[in-house]
Amino acid sequence: MAEAEPPAFAPRIWQVGALCRAIAETLESRFNPVAVRGEISGFSRAASGHCYFSLKDAQGQIRCAMFRRAAGLLDFTPRDGDVVEVLGRLGVYEPRGDLQLIVESLSRAGQGALFEQFLRLKAKLEAEGLFDAGRKRALPLLPRGIGLVTSPGAAALHDVVTALRRRAPHVPVVLAPASVQGAQAPAELVRALQSLYALAQAGQLDVILLVRGGGAIEDLWAFNDEQLARTIVQSPVPLVCGVGHETDFTIADFCADLRAPTPTAAAELAAQPQQAWLGALDLAQERLRQAVLRRVDAAGQRLDSAAARLGRPSARMGVQQLRLGRAVHRLRYAVQTRLQQAQARLEASASAHGNGVRQRVDKAQQRLERHQLSLQALDPRLVLQRGYAWLADADGHAVTSVGQTHAGQALRATLADGEVDLVVTPPRLI
Repeated sequence: MAEAEPPAFAPRIWQVGALCRAIAETLESRFNPVAVRGEISGFSRAASGHCYFSLKDAQGQIRCAMFRRAAGLLDFTPRDGDVVEVLGRLGVYEPRGDLQLIVESLSRAGQGALFEQFLRLKAKLEAEGLFDAGRKRALPLLPRGIGLVTSPGAAALHDVVTALRRRAPHVPVVLAPASVQGAQAPAELVRALQSLYALAQAGQLDVILLVRGGGAIEDLWAFNDEQLARTIVQSPVPLVCGVGHETDFTIADFCADLRAPTPTAAAELAAQPQQAWLGALDLAQERLRQAVLRRVDAAGQRLDSAAARLGRPSARMGVQQLRLGRAVHRLRYAVQTRLQQAQARLEASASAHGNGVRQRVDKAQQRLERHQLSLQALDPRLVLQRGYAWLADADGHAVTSVGQTHAGQALRATLADGEVDLVVTPPRLI
């Protein structure tokens, strides 16, 4: 049997990686850069900051990757269902052989036309002075009431009420409901604001909050209405606009007295924390107490000073006692001096009459000694020493006769060297 002839054309055999690189190079040269419009699906942001999603329409879809550098330039948060326009380059993810679009920039579809309309209205109102800083008013520190304009079903209402209940539960809040999205929203917002203006002019409100949550530029478009802007600047009280997220700006933000990055921030700006005011009151009370104490201390010092100038009775007594002491000292000195003088005169007189005086003194001494001997001879103790005793009854009366005694009577006998207690026995016949 004859051998089979080789085919006239044999396809090139590729390595898988080489084929992927060739396809990627072909796409790079044929299509890139490429702009694509579609709906976001399966959007996710990795911990690295890279974003991954798919763009789809009715006929197909393509996988997309947006690296951290490009994702950091986004001015909104993409969500599933958003219709966007992307600019990027087609490529092949070689480890899986997947076709993907590397996104360099991403914007909402139709945003360009709306943004141009926003800029035109902003320039017009700014030229009329609606944004002038000179007409912006400071918020009251202690509002008597707060007006609130938002949708009753919006999350912004819950956020604002929660913040106000936490910070200032004593401040009443008046809700003027209005749509915050759609064609009817601007007119409803205007009517809601005007209803609150009447309450503010009656003194019931001191600040008004105009709020809604974040969204796409189309969702926030009601707050770029010219009539709403002119109504905002007519507010009789300061008005705070908290629409969208921190990166979202609307015409209403520029017209308001103050722009808040979020609805919650608007509530926090409008009402100071109750605890802060209570703390300030405690501090003021303590300062007042200290001031009163200082005044009392100062008054006490003035009273002491006045009392010292008037003089105290005890001090005057001390002065008088000092004077009396000096007088006593002078008197004692004078008496002592007089005595010394008399003593000197006496000594002089004694010296002058020395012999005569001494003789008279000797004679007087002799007479004194004689009298002393006579008295000693009559001393009853001498009689007691000779064996006699002195009897006395219990009352100390002398017993000199038997008739003064009776049997059993207690007597005391005084002898020469002491006393002896005696008891009288019945008399014996002699």
